[in-house]
Amino acid sequence: MASTGKTHSDVIVVGAGLSGLACTLGLLRAGLSVRLLEASDAVGGRMRTDTVAGFRLDRGFQVFNTSYPQVKRRLDLRALRLRPFTPGMLLDTGGRRVRIGDPTRRPHPVADLLPGRFASTRDLAALAVLSARDLLAPPSLLRRGPETTTRAALAAAGVSPDLVEVFFRPFLAGVFLDDSLETSSRFFHLVWRSMLRGSLCLPAAGIRAVPDQLAAALPGGTLRLDAPVQRLEDTGVLLGDGTALTADAVVVATGASAAGALLPDLETPAGRSVTTHYHAAVHSPLAEPTLLVDGTGMLLHTAVLTEVAPTYGSDGRALVSSSVLGADTPGQETAVRSRLAELYRTDTGDWEHIASRTVTDALPAMGAPHPLIRTSRLGPGRFVCGDHRATGSVQGALASGSRAAREVLAER
Repeated sequence: MASTGKTHSDVIVVGAGLSGLACTLGLLRAGLSVRLLEASDAVGGRMRTDTVAGFRLDRGFQVFNTSYPQVKRRLDLRALRLRPFTPGMLLDTGGRRVRIGDPTRRPHPVADLLPGRFASTRDLAALAVLSARDLLAPPSLLRRGPETTTRAALAAAGVSPDLVEVFFRPFLAGVFLDDSLETSSRFFHLVWRSMLRGSLCLPAAGIRAVPDQLAAALPGGTLRLDAPVQRLEDTGVLLGDGTALTADAVVVATGASAAGALLPDLETPAGRSVTTHYHAAVHSPLAEPTLLVDGTGMLLHTAVLTEVAPTYGSDGRALVSSSVLGADTPGQETAVRSRLAELYRTDTGDWEHIASRTVTDALPAMGAPHPLIRTSRLGPGRFVCGDHRATGSVQGALASGSRAAREVLAER
């Protein structure tokens, strides 16, 4: 969208990720004039999808959870043409696959959940009680509960160290990008609840369909792309090309690192990075839309994305996505391909390496204690929002943007 010739607006929002889009839409609904500035060539922040060799490649492994309240409130889920993963997962433990599913949704594949097959009777009972509590408890109760680490919360729930190491640590490492289970227990309970209540899906057009749908509601002239902000000024912002734009208030809606650069006094959490390797295979190595978790921890998880959403490919080949904690390193793709051969029980020598994507600061670290809600107002006319001000999730990003809009309006 092209910008108007105006240089002054009621509010300038810096960053067109989910938080910035939610904030902008909230302010526009209240009748304010808003200019939304984005440094890159498209909206979405970390929720971007590229087309490479005919495949849709999300930037990093992405899933869309339908249970988030902000998602239900803001998005037309039918228009996203969501394609679900199988409820549950496959866990590879030392060469043996264990299917872990939700028997309330798919009651037939429960053999691996029988006592002694995957976990002891005591562990299965503890897991059932934990899941029932999180499934049925109001979110407000989970947010106010005692806070400790996820590891300590699992121990307090009666889950044995063996089950933590075999199941929870490898699975949650892929959710939190934290293989130490130091993430806040409050956030863990909220995430566990969302997984039990919702479905993990992919939009048919890639994860970018989510921010694109929000951006489509912006009036013409609101959004300006390729407009990096060099610094904030008393009366607005200065762009990288030297253009000065003025506003009564500025909302910084970028990731944590960029927000810290624009707001030097802002306390920001550390970020966690992830690298995703994409391969094309002539034949699908797993003929189901299921997440395969690597119990050894070498990989976080892998999935055949074209089994979930066939629209992620165009030539009949299977697109395999595999994620590793941290940045890419020399020889990593070769090691990943070797591990994939073991996980999928197939020869991966002829698989084509399509691309590798490292997402720096993919999620904020949320070690205990971690405030789930933070004010966006930093001072007169200065606000900040993003998942680093709430929780590292689509829900957190949208909720933080909405809160920023409310606090801007309250100041006015």
